[in-house]
Amino acid sequence: MGLIKEFKEFAVRGNVIDLAVGVIIGAAFGKIVTSLVNDIIMPPVGKLLGGVNFADRFWDLDSLTGSTKKYASLTEAQQAGAAVIAYGQFINTVIDFLIVAMCVFFLVKGVNMLKRKEHAKPEPEKTTKECPYCLNEIALKATRCSHCTSEV
Repeated sequence: MGLIKEFKEFAVRGNVIDLAVGVIIGAAFGKIVTSLVNDIIMPPVGKLLGGVNFADRFWDLDSLTGSTKKYASLTEAQQAGAAVIAYGQFINTVIDFLIVAMCVFFLVKGVNMLKRKEHAKPEPEKTTKECPYCLNEIALKATRCSHCTSEV
């Protein structure tokens, strides 16, 4: 029974909920970036490179062993069970990663800038000082301590 109670306390702690929200938003952001790369960035790049569809680029490893079978697309090669290196999909994934890494970099940079501004706030001007005899706080302009009546 104690284990369940301990788990509930852990699960509803603020940091765990914040982490869960971050993971969910991160997964959704990852899907957006993947769509950006596959549907927006790579088609014009492929067009500039002579109509290449990067998602369909692959090396057929069976052809290295002397097989004469040719596959028109990556999907066709995978359905036939051919051993392939899908370097086009790898390129898309690397671009996905670079975009996400750049976004995280700018997010962290922004948060750090806000923290620096917060730490740079000047200390409020002191209005009290410490009595050298009794160590109590007294007014900055005081000439006698109100606690021990010593002259300061």
